[in-house]
Amino acid sequence: MIIAGEASGDLHGSNLVRAMHEMDPGIHFYGLGGVRMEEAGVDLVARSSEMAVVGLTEVFSRLPRILQVFFDLRKDLRESPPDLLIPIDYPDFNFPLAAAAKKQGVRVFYYISPQVWAWRKGRVAKMKKIVDRMAVIFPFEADFYGRTGMEVHFVGHPLLDTVRVKSSREEVLGRLGLETGCRTIGILPGSREGEVRRILPDMLGTARILSQRLSPVQFILPVADTLSEEFVRNIGGAFPKRLALAKDHIYDAIGAMDFAMVASGTATLETALLGTPMIIVYRVSPLTYAVGRMLVDVEHIGIVNIIAGKTIVPEFIQGDVVPEKMAEAIIQILSDEKKYGEMKKNLSKVRENLGQPGASRRAAELAYKLLQM
Repeated sequence: MIIAGEASGDLHGSNLVRAMHEMDPGIHFYGLGGVRMEEAGVDLVARSSEMAVVGLTEVFSRLPRILQVFFDLRKDLRESPPDLLIPIDYPDFNFPLAAAAKKQGVRVFYYISPQVWAWRKGRVAKMKKIVDRMAVIFPFEADFYGRTGMEVHFVGHPLLDTVRVKSSREEVLGRLGLETGCRTIGILPGSREGEVRRILPDMLGTARILSQRLSPVQFILPVADTLSEEFVRNIGGAFPKRLALAKDHIYDAIGAMDFAMVASGTATLETALLGTPMIIVYRVSPLTYAVGRMLVDVEHIGIVNIIAGKTIVPEFIQGDVVPEKMAEAIIQILSDEKKYGEMKKNLSKVRENLGQPGASRRAAELAYKLLQM
């Protein structure tokens, strides 16, 4: 049983499944995931697009479906236990499911740690009881868990195997109907409907200001596979004149950008790995933010800055998500060659800190050994 409740988990889970199938084509996978895991051969009992939420208020609207899926999976663990459970991040769902698995004697291989090092650190004691083996993707996580006595392995980041461009900037812009000699700004509002509703209107407002102050300028808005183009187009706020939606070849699109506005999450790391300078944007409901301020114990929100151990990318959080402020920051960076070059240099160092390619294969080997025990 493999559980990925979000788009990034679906991607990493699909690569893990393929790597394990290379070792043993006879392994049967089933559980919770998305299109990528389904394509990799996982029999889905529910889709991650139904489950992915950010913040307390968004959970309430989807709670009935989340609970239904959880109880169905827990029942399956009791009545027909698998040989191995592979939870991927998604802690509030996966922790109780892993606990249920342990009661049935099912081994648990946790792939991609939830960010307990940032908030609710008390959960580590629970993880130690319910997890047999853990594979982490950031080097500092191995040190954090290693101090607790957990069996933890740093495998490197799986995005190193997948984040690459396949087409030239000229080819990408040509496919999108944009000009090759024009400054190009990316708009990446996230993969969940709730966060897109909260962030995209202000990103579009920023784009309109940039259109006036940076002319000529054009924009690319990659659309996550969890969203429809119709949904994105119907979000409040007028699109700037020269904007193209990119539904396919997202990495090519990001690689063709001179700069990007990126919702906090996996997309910030993908953008960093492609060497594209950016600002990070993050907004949740006021209630979620107030609770988070009390619980979160990190200086930065963006994983790029957390890995770097300093602010290498400006963060616009909650009340600072203001088009005028964001536009001014982007203009300052783009108009200062030294600042722009320094950011690109720092982003390349982030890549160096993430280990070597082959993370999915190394994680698969760890999971397969546990499966055979």
